[in-house]
Amino acid sequence: MSATTLEQASAAVVPAAARTRPAPAATPFRRVVGVELRKMFDTRSGFWLMASIVIASVIATTLTVLLGDRDSLTFDSFAAAVGSPMSIVLPVIGVLAVTSEWSQRTSLTTFTLVPSRPRVLTAKLLNTLAIGALGMLVALAVGAAGNLITSAITGVDAQWDISAGTFAQIVLANELGMLLGFALGLLFRNSPAAIVGYFVTALVLPGLTSALASTQQWWADNGAWFDLNQTRFLLFDSTLTGQEWAQLAVTSALWIVLPLLVGLRLVLRSEVK
Repeated sequence: MSATTLEQASAAVVPAAARTRPAPAATPFRRVVGVELRKMFDTRSGFWLMASIVIASVIATTLTVLLGDRDSLTFDSFAAAVGSPMSIVLPVIGVLAVTSEWSQRTSLTTFTLVPSRPRVLTAKLLNTLAIGALGMLVALAVGAAGNLITSAITGVDAQWDISAGTFAQIVLANELGMLLGFALGLLFRNSPAAIVGYFVTALVLPGLTSALASTQQWWADNGAWFDLNQTRFLLFDSTLTGQEWAQLAVTSALWIVLPLLVGLRLVLRSEVK
């Protein structure tokens, strides 16, 4: 029997419906977002990292009530106390949202079940930003409770000296920190390396740029166009001018957008094992 006859016989055996069966529908993006959000809480380390948002807020508020000058405490005092641990915890969450796939060796499973890597990374990014905003709301609520407790102890009316615009700036500052952590996670795809990279950027570089500004007048005049920390930290306690907003946009493009695009290209082109 010739090869042509065998092919015709095989085609006759296979039903027409089986030969024309459509490809299964893609996983809905809402389900991808839900799964990625659950993965951020499923492990013990992930759970306690999320819980540390509340724990750190409570500890900072308690210490402010116990150790601060109660007669002069205002809502801004509690916001500043709570904001310090948030600036450390939230970027780490941004890092681990990406690097956990490689550190826990689940990337092959994830990208096999959802072959579109941009959809998975977009879901991770949305969850990261949502957790950052929700974490700041929790911190705000804990700080408000501390302000009310202080008012009840001292008998002085509570001072609510943080406007909605100021709080929005604080949220933006922390979201930028989370985006920086997310970008470094994409760039390194290794938890220790990305976390160290973030702390070097946030804690070491400001000291180096300050030393450089003290010796180089050009850097003192123009360093804010290159140092993300100079403009991002202004969001916590002041109203930015038009030039400072422009500097924040330029430094965010250099330190967040550029690493994000490079890391995204590396993730999309790398072989997953």
